[in-house]
Amino acid sequence: MSIIQFSKDMKWGAATAAYQIEGAAFEDGRGLSIWDTFSKTPGKVINGDNGDVACDSYHRYEEDIQLMKELGIEMYRFSVSWPRIFPTGTGEVNKKGLDFYHRFVDALLENGIEPMCTLYHWDLPQALQDKGGWDNRETVEAFADYAELMFKEFNGKIKMWITINEPWCVSFLSNYIGVHAPGNQDLQLATTISHHLLLAHGKAVTRFRELGIEGEIGYAPNTEWNEPFSNRQEDIDACNRGTGWFIEWFFDPVFKGSYPEFMVNWFEEKGVSLKIEAGDLETISQPIDFVGINYYTGSVGRFKQGEDLFDLEKIDIGYEKTDIGWNVYSEGFYKVLTKIKDQYGDIPIYITENGACYDDDVKDGQVKDQRRIDYLKMHLTSLKRSIDAGVNIKGYLTWSLLDNFEWAEGYDKRFGLIHINFNTLERTKKDSYYWYKQTINNGWFEMFY
Repeated sequence: MSIIQFSKDMKWGAATAAYQIEGAAFEDGRGLSIWDTFSKTPGKVINGDNGDVACDSYHRYEEDIQLMKELGIEMYRFSVSWPRIFPTGTGEVNKKGLDFYHRFVDALLENGIEPMCTLYHWDLPQALQDKGGWDNRETVEAFADYAELMFKEFNGKIKMWITINEPWCVSFLSNYIGVHAPGNQDLQLATTISHHLLLAHGKAVTRFRELGIEGEIGYAPNTEWNEPFSNRQEDIDACNRGTGWFIEWFFDPVFKGSYPEFMVNWFEEKGVSLKIEAGDLETISQPIDFVGINYYTGSVGRFKQGEDLFDLEKIDIGYEKTDIGWNVYSEGFYKVLTKIKDQYGDIPIYITENGACYDDDVKDGQVKDQRRIDYLKMHLTSLKRSIDAGVNIKGYLTWSLLDNFEWAEGYDKRFGLIHINFNTLERTKKDSYYWYKQTINNGWFEMFY
């Protein structure tokens, strides 16, 4: 048995996203998003599920905040539904949408919970997608205008802002691999979108600074780790490309003002080029206050010609898997965090997502999800290792507070500390909820080996 102890300065929290929990898809003037369209397209989401109702948190937010308060979290990361504010992406503001978020943020503050607001967690207004979506630079400007409105509206209330969540998913998963909205499969398109997302981030940061908004701003890329199968250079290079797709591609422009040459060259070999206009990189590389890191999994990999975009073959060497099929690879969490410090310096880091999919159900009024507790223990141990190695970790927010609409997986996959019965919407605290509550309260936990 070992005790894993965190400092009293560590902030603890949990995270969700608007389309995954709010519901109320057609209430109070909300416009359509690309996920409304995608989820209603046959064959795109398991069981034909959609987010029309989800966890119904739009109506049940007060109940959910009481669950947060009991849990003891100091910080709650949520996202704003862009089409709830601008139903067509631009133009007239929907006051009912703004009023909802004011009520919600006020309730968080009244209960001693700091709001961390994500401006874009994937629910692009469909009206903007109809004009080209993130491929159209007009969407970048529309995002900056939406961000400015939110900054002005919530200045003094919200002091932690995230511009874009997981730009890799928004670009490559959604427009090259095609499993998320809008479901395109075009590498050039996805690469262009990746640049426009970073540009939108930079423009939002610029507005934030120009307006003199109180608080801090950053973004939240998702990360993975690819560990070379051997010390052969071709295995190392293949894994560097696989990891670089998540890290260097989305970090170098922000922190170094340029794209990574080894990745640019690789994309060019695939016939893909970046379309960078004058001033783009200066905008993208505006200084930020923190970076959010989302981490779930990693793999061991080796070079194999033609295996995937990067000639990288993932090798199953027997890691335990979560119920969504992802490796439990906590060592990769430590390696991601120390790599970021080594390459980009002492930037403050919040873990904005980390958690596990285990589909345990309610039995006799309880949800016994020991596997999730074990996952959290392993990853928090790796987090503590990274802190002791000098990584500037400010806080940890687990994914997710609630079971929710898990995008293309529908309601089959559960990440929450709180079980949702999607027929009755009843909330049931899982064993992991009580474990996390105790860990927050104590600032430490026992790790058994």
